[in-house]
Amino acid sequence: MESEMTVHDGGCHCKNVRWRVQAPTKVVAWSCNCSICSMRGNTNFVVPSERFELLGNSEQFLTTYSFGSHTAKHTFCKVCGITSFYYPRSNPDGVAIIYGCVDPGTLTYDEVKYFDGQNWENSYNQLNIASQSKVDSGN
Repeated sequence: MESEMTVHDGGCHCKNVRWRVQAPTKVVAWSCNCSICSMRGNTNFVVPSERFELLGNSEQFLTTYSFGSHTAKHTFCKVCGITSFYYPRSNPDGVAIIYGCVDPGTLTYDEVKYFDGQNWENSYNQLNIASQSKVDSGN
């Protein structure tokens, strides 16, 4: 059962990048061991892209890094260097929100699932991560 939907605000360390996302109050967080995620210590949750909104003039402070298949778009702040969200390869129709970049008080996670990014295709085929960026028509 999905928990109640709410609005979460968040952003980067220097607060030049700010965003708002509609997501459950309790989420499944994902941890990945691919080359970039393991270096960043990435723990995220995924939402459909239509539930994500950049606020104010945040776009001018963002830059993007991509590698490998160039499907994932790793956004980060040009000022402080923090990746507070990105567009994941597993969910190109969604947005991965970095758990630690959500403003405190509105979000908890029940479970952390592990995505074996070093064996990406196998992990993608075994897990149902692609469903995380689909809008449930029942909501």
